[in-house]
Amino acid sequence: MLQNLPLGRSTFSALRAGDSIYVDKTSLVYELAKNDSKVLLIRPRRFGKSLLASTFESLFKYGLRDFKDLAIEKLWDDKTYKVVRLDFSEVKEFMSAEDFKERFATLIASKFKAVGFSCTSGSETLFAEFSGWLDSLEPRSLVIVIDEYDAPLTQCLTDMVLFNRVRSVMSQFFLILKANDGCQRFFFMTGITKFSHTSIFSAFNNLQDISLDPLYGSLLGYTEEELHRYFLPHIQKAAECLGISQDQVFEELRLHYDGFCFDEKARHHVYCPWSVLNFLNRPDRGFQNYWYASGGQPAVLMNYLLHHPLSQPIAYAENHEIRLSELGLAQQYDDVGLDVLLTQAGYYTIRSVTDDGYAVLGYPNREVAVSMAQLYSNELLKGQRLLPAGPHSINKVMSEGSLEEVVAELNAVLRAIDYQRYPIKDEAGCQAYLQVLLIGAAMLPRVEVHNALGRSDMEVLAGKRHWIFEFKYARTQDQVQPLLAKALRQIQNRQYGEMRGVSELIRVALVFSQEKRQFVAWQKA
Repeated sequence: MLQNLPLGRSTFSALRAGDSIYVDKTSLVYELAKNDSKVLLIRPRRFGKSLLASTFESLFKYGLRDFKDLAIEKLWDDKTYKVVRLDFSEVKEFMSAEDFKERFATLIASKFKAVGFSCTSGSETLFAEFSGWLDSLEPRSLVIVIDEYDAPLTQCLTDMVLFNRVRSVMSQFFLILKANDGCQRFFFMTGITKFSHTSIFSAFNNLQDISLDPLYGSLLGYTEEELHRYFLPHIQKAAECLGISQDQVFEELRLHYDGFCFDEKARHHVYCPWSVLNFLNRPDRGFQNYWYASGGQPAVLMNYLLHHPLSQPIAYAENHEIRLSELGLAQQYDDVGLDVLLTQAGYYTIRSVTDDGYAVLGYPNREVAVSMAQLYSNELLKGQRLLPAGPHSINKVMSEGSLEEVVAELNAVLRAIDYQRYPIKDEAGCQAYLQVLLIGAAMLPRVEVHNALGRSDMEVLAGKRHWIFEFKYARTQDQVQPLLAKALRQIQNRQYGEMRGVSELIRVALVFSQEKRQFVAWQKA
């Protein structure tokens, strides 16, 4: 019998009681919990922040009850405490500032009631009574855990009047916690982004932000070693299901779900737990994109993109550089840069760090690269359906259709773009737009594929076919035929694809016409 996968489990005590796999992070939990700390952790969605919050709740509330045979069992010798765990996503749906204030007050009153707080005069005097109650507590007697602190704020980013009123209510709460911090044994808070509006970062001037701390780079997410240690029986099952070796399963897992780095030294990389667990739960479905549909569209990023454009699609595959300090700053929403937001949302990750203090950002893995292409596709097409699914999909045509049918589909892809906003100005633009849109249509093109003699513009696998495309850009009609001949010579002289050993290799030269805005000439090599 395989041990249960912890898929969808965000309550630590229930996970442990249900004989589910728990990847033991409690040595790091101990490092944080042993001191009277106030800790902030920023991570993308679907990385286990809620489970970690629940772990702290269980430790301080019940001691070692749920920690049998875990690393912390031999380290922890503290007593139990009053514990309040707040999930601000419970109050992210509201119609007005007054509605939010009422919902927020109800949440605070109900959660703290369990540890002795009682509000006698309604929501209008809640904060005054709450402050007085905190002041009456014994020193170091209360633990507060807050999950998704920024959830209410991200819901109203497009209405700054409402945003500021919601922020004002939350600020009062945080300022009261700061003014009465003597009663707090431990404070832990999670979120996706850092909003300076909330007063938490100015009020809690002793808040320990561990988001980029190398010591906690593997606190959330699975390391390579942890996959081997905890999930090997499930890996074996997946290998049998797919008819491949265990090594091949690990290689595909790395390609699709590994590569996230959250530390300022770029020392650690981890797998996305949600994606790994979904794959292991249903390996028969293959290595699908689980992250984008469930966690890869956080409200903060989607709202931001309503009023801010993505970078030009031509920059899709490029790495980006940003000062490392910018990733750790608490910023106003209007001032936050897209690269910072994409990193906090999980689209970019830290690939490396330069000696002069810059972080090199890029996509962590194929799953996220595909997710980013879907964002770009939505931007380029503004909600249009790229191509019909089923028997006439571009994947189907490239798997079984003629060259003329394939070129017709590529031209249809390019015609779907808003040409006024995104004109194709050169060969690189033609290549970049096709790459983004094909990925958005669930294809996986590779660009600039090297061999010993050169590099092809684009290669695409479709069924048993391996397509290799060499693009040229004609500014005038009399350039078309010479450029077609040049592209053919390039394919042949540089032997693109000849060492691939695929069942059906199709190498095509294509010429895009600036005047007609489509491919006007093509030929197999």
